[in-house]
Amino acid sequence: MIKVVRGNPTPEELAAALAVVQARAAATASAAPGAPRPPEGWSDPARIAHHALPRPGARAWARTYWPS
Repeated sequence: MIKVVRGNPTPEELAAALAVVQARAAATASAAPGAPRPPEGWSDPARIAHHALPRPGARAWARTYWPS
């Protein structure tokens, strides 16, 4: 059972949300039981390592963590 707790969605918005939930449930149900799941993308360390290292110079240390 899905219940709208806050807001007043239009029938189209509600149908879109339910379609996403149903698609996700179908994908989960179709997976073989006990089969290993692929790792989640957000936890992949390679996603933050694709940036080039900053060039040496003034304030280069400040750019080592935050990509520009």
